[in-house]
Amino acid sequence: MHILRKLGFYLVALWAAVTLNFFIPRLLPGSPVDAVLAKLALRGPVDPGTRRSIEIMLGADDEKPLLQEYFAYLGGLFSGDLGVSVTYFPTPVTEIIANALPWTLVLVGLATTITFVLGMALGTFAGWKRGTWLDSLIPATTILQAVPYFWLALLFIYVLSVNLDLFPIAGGYDASLVRPALDYPFLSNAVYYGFLPALTIVLSSLGGWLLGMRNMMVSTLSEDYIVTAEAKGLSPRRIMVMYAARNAMLPSVSGFAISLGFVVSGSIVVETVFSYPGIGFTMLQAVNNNDYSLMQGLFLIITVSVLAANLVVDLLYGIIDPRTRARG
Repeated sequence: MHILRKLGFYLVALWAAVTLNFFIPRLLPGSPVDAVLAKLALRGPVDPGTRRSIEIMLGADDEKPLLQEYFAYLGGLFSGDLGVSVTYFPTPVTEIIANALPWTLVLVGLATTITFVLGMALGTFAGWKRGTWLDSLIPATTILQAVPYFWLALLFIYVLSVNLDLFPIAGGYDASLVRPALDYPFLSNAVYYGFLPALTIVLSSLGGWLLGMRNMMVSTLSEDYIVTAEAKGLSPRRIMVMYAARNAMLPSVSGFAISLGFVVSGSIVVETVFSYPGIGFTMLQAVNNNDYSLMQGLFLIITVSVLAANLVVDLLYGIIDPRTRARG
């Protein structure tokens, strides 16, 4: 019954998000039809009847009631039809998302995971050895977290790319050298191009995980079960890992799972600064071009991933922390 209630709640949340996803882009100024006509006009004269055809194709038909458009939108979702993109006309939205999603999943997913593991490890040692030189890591990483993403990214580009010429300035890979494929030349080139964006994300996010884990470790070390473990003569390493860190990291684990849900949205600022071909950069292009279909498709993917991550956390937290099962 508990699981059914949670599933029902998330289904209602998904419906609300999908509904907002339909109406909010239509409140923005401008028209996607005008954007397509402007692109077509660059190639030559546009027939007057073309506007009507484009309105029907993009689902922006002024003669159709908004409620009818809404139900047509829901029907398209169930059939997997997300429409045609204005920004990349006439490419389908599903194809654009399929091309951009792997870039964001690899870059932001790996960077988020590396940041979490480093933050947990350093926070554990900083809390266990509080008052030592490890505490000096906290102000340094906190300052980096306070620095805006775009400023840190621009700093890395100026120092490491422009002056030292160690890394490329922008892009996801060198199109003149390799083609997308699961082989060593392409993967190594993609890692080379993705190093600076990943470094920006890691350094900008590390401070929060480290500080949170350090404070939880300090709080956990004062618990009675830690004193009991020490009285039993258990080794300090076992107490630190199995008793202190295991309990101290519970809030961070739930936060990490939610962060993985936001991985799909990417990092718009970082991807924009580095012109990285991920979801964040694609979303910015969609907003700039009033691309309703692409915006709705991207927001839908982001919404589903965040809700799924929250649902997984709710269902699995009882396994991570048995005390929640007792309260349920």
